[in-house]
Amino acid sequence: MSDLQSLAVTLDNAAQNAQAIAQLSHAEQFSMADAYEIQKRSIALRVARGAKRVGMKMGFTSRAKMIQMGLFDMIWGRLTADMVLEDGAPMPFKKYVHPRVEPEIAFLLKKPLIGSITPMQALAAVEAIAPAMEVIDSRYANFKFALNDVVADNASSSGFVTGPWNSPTLDFSNLGLVMSFNGRPVQIGSTAGILGHPLRSLVAAARFAEEAGEPLEAGWIVMAGGATAAEALKPGTWVEMEMQSLGRVAFNVAA
Repeated sequence: MSDLQSLAVTLDNAAQNAQAIAQLSHAEQFSMADAYEIQKRSIALRVARGAKRVGMKMGFTSRAKMIQMGLFDMIWGRLTADMVLEDGAPMPFKKYVHPRVEPEIAFLLKKPLIGSITPMQALAAVEAIAPAMEVIDSRYANFKFALNDVVADNASSSGFVTGPWNSPTLDFSNLGLVMSFNGRPVQIGSTAGILGHPLRSLVAAARFAEEAGEPLEAGWIVMAGGATAAEALKPGTWVEMEMQSLGRVAFNVAA
């Protein structure tokens, strides 16, 4: 078993068993290219057990977050069907290590996307848009990691839920949103918090897809990235996000 494969297995086991592990970078040296290869192999193990690829998630889509992390580009992860949460349904807390949630907007594609494209070309490939939330859950102890660690760990992506699908002809560049816990607002923001316009995230996703040799496919969902900071979850929390013009999406954190 190669070192990269061994690290992929370590992360896959941590995710399956909801057990925190030490940062990989504390014991191993690996590049960003290696980190994406570890991520790819870890997801391949999940797919081998019957999970299906259903899309891509974008990370570090906030300019402030990029500056904070000393980054010049976004990161990305792979979405699989076993990560889907049903709107309004329970989210089993025990499946996660220390989950957090952030409000996003989701794109449903009607045709493939790959390579260097314009925002208008990206929009032409979108079937619908929806209010969404992503559950992020680092497999590393205390949610502490280096950049290559988080990329290897599927960019912390662990679950996602989408609300009602809407026509992409609606102007979604600057839609207000409120995310609440048990009816109390915890994050207030706008879709403009995603790179100034969420379409820029989809354009970047197509570029990353080309670099990975994995075209974004028709029927896939692309999560555009957090519009606000993430909030820690705990059992007994009703999580709801309302987005201007697009509607609401919610789930309950079950013990």
